[in-house]
Amino acid sequence: MIKHRGFPGRLPGSDFQFTIRRANPRGVTAITKRERFKDRKPADRRADSAFMAALWEHFGDQPFERGNLDAGRLSWLFGREVVAAEDPFDPESYDALLVIDEVVARASFPDAFEDDF
Repeated sequence: MIKHRGFPGRLPGSDFQFTIRRANPRGVTAITKRERFKDRKPADRRADSAFMAALWEHFGDQPFERGNLDAGRLSWLFGREVVAAEDPFDPESYDALLVIDEVVARASFPDAFEDDF
């Protein structure tokens, strides 16, 4: 499992996790598409936006390995802003390649791209 050095481990001042410390010895947690409803808490929305901003800052529009990125946090974006970069895609692999769909991500999280020129 690749560890993305320099990637934030969590949303500052919260318990929203962005990365994991070590591989799960009982098996890899699968990435699944989670539905985001309009009544989500503001803290959850901030966590999604901060995670998207960190992904964009760290990887940009290039494909990246899942590695130590948290499956639960990725699942909130998967299938929309973050998509599979390979076919076939294995949602239970730390080596799975993902990529940011920039058009969808900018529409969903415009504040995550504010510093981008």
